[in-house]
Amino acid sequence: MKPKIRKILALVIVVAVGAVAGPWVYINLIRDEAPEALTLEPATTTIAAESTTTIVAESTTTVVPASIVDGDWKIVAESIVGYRVKETIVGQKTEGVGRTSEITGSLTIADEQVTAAEFTVDMTTLVSDSTRRDRQVNTRILDTKTFPTATFVLKKPITLTPEALAGSDFSVDTTGTLTLRGVTKEIDLTLIARLVDDVIEVNGSYEIVFTDWSIPDPSISGIIVVDRGLLEFLLRFKR
Repeated sequence: MKPKIRKILALVIVVAVGAVAGPWVYINLIRDEAPEALTLEPATTTIAAESTTTIVAESTTTVVPASIVDGDWKIVAESIVGYRVKETIVGQKTEGVGRTSEITGSLTIADEQVTAAEFTVDMTTLVSDSTRRDRQVNTRILDTKTFPTATFVLKKPITLTPEALAGSDFSVDTTGTLTLRGVTKEIDLTLIARLVDDVIEVNGSYEIVFTDWSIPDPSISGIIVVDRGLLEFLLRFKR
């Protein structure tokens, strides 16, 4: 083999190895792990009860009177909404996660029921660990210039249990209207909520199939993204 041809082959091999090794080194040695899914942190305290507090027989659970939680509750800054998608970068599997705390919204409680709830997310503020991904999300994938917000509105009341009023985790299946990238659909989802230290926490996620929401294929050269992702949220409400 002529020296010139050997040099060309060597260069091709180096480039090929670099194309594979580069993403591997970045994903496995340089890039931070994707944040874990949003969940409720373990609770250590519960809401302080008024003098009308009752005690469940043979239990240490303190039942909070409904009058303590009745009223309007507003989303606070510690709330988080984001997306999670599975990606393959030149053969290396990873996850892309973007999040924001620019969220507004409220819920209303009356007579041991959540009678109304809604929240709006400023989608232009979603940030991940990659500015390249963020540009794609803002310009092509979610087109946040045209559709700057996403909203969710509860469709039916949620009845609170005594355990929920006492601060225990409360899981409920419910229905709401989600508007994302200009598309509005009724969705079913499971919520996990908790009332603790004068804060209502609500956690959940919903699978977004991109074609159902007019979201174009997020894949680009060298990066393959699956056809769906998770919308995750951990909302905190105070009065």
